[in-house]
Amino acid sequence: MNKVVGIQFRKGGKVYDFDPGPFVLNRGDKVMVITDEGPAIGCVYAEPQTRGDDMPKRSLKKLFRLATREEIDRFEQNCRQEEGVYQYCYKKINESLLPMSLVSVERRFDGSKIVVYFTADGRVDFRALVKDLVQEFRTRIEMRQIGVRQQAKIVGGLGPCGRPLCCSTFLDNFAPVTIKMAKAQNISLNPSKISGMCSRLMCCLNFEHEYYEKVSKELPKVGKKVMTKEGEGKIIRQNALKESVTVMLESGGEVEVKVQELVRDGFFRKKSKKDDAREASDTPQGRE
Repeated sequence: MNKVVGIQFRKGGKVYDFDPGPFVLNRGDKVMVITDEGPAIGCVYAEPQTRGDDMPKRSLKKLFRLATREEIDRFEQNCRQEEGVYQYCYKKINESLLPMSLVSVERRFDGSKIVVYFTADGRVDFRALVKDLVQEFRTRIEMRQIGVRQQAKIVGGLGPCGRPLCCSTFLDNFAPVTIKMAKAQNISLNPSKISGMCSRLMCCLNFEHEYYEKVSKELPKVGKKVMTKEGEGKIIRQNALKESVTVMLESGGEVEVKVQELVRDGFFRKKSKKDDAREASDTPQGRE
């Protein structure tokens, strides 16, 4: 079957592609899958869809089956137990004054292992903590150190824009973000303006960069002299979203002008299909 379905195992976690097989699935359904780390219950994040030409033609793991009521109850019980492990681990970290920050706890579906996610500035000797956890919960304990960006993805929250964090909603992977991207988007280089909840450069600077780069090429460059209705001036800023530029007039004032309203000797803006149609209608042949 040439279809794919998106499955999410943890809230805010990465969405994985699976082969839905013969199952009829709806968003929110619980399914049982076999992963490299054993059986797991996932939630249908995106309904099955036919593979497009832009999707990689790699082989996908198949869903095992729909989860039963007993399996769903067991999954929910594991989630409740994770809260108890988290509280106990948090208490032990504070008592031992370990230089680490507890992020999340994950219990495997079959109960074979508990994974503890944490952040730290460097290496941490957590052998005593692991010993306490093993004695308390009688299962295998794995300590996994993650970065601050992964922490923000797991914990979630609201970004400076007032919306839920991109990393915890739709971003699957973290791409490199550079100061150059902020400069290209004419954003103030104030750290508080370009940093996200993780104190790193905001992810939106990366996935919006392509649009800004494309539009900026169609706008007159900064430093060019142009003629406006208010007089002649020099472009000092580009506004890609509005497709306009800010012009400093010879009188010293600033004015924001749409690119279509600019007039300058030697500068010809790129004509669109609408412009060609308008010019054709203005000709004698077009008026007949």
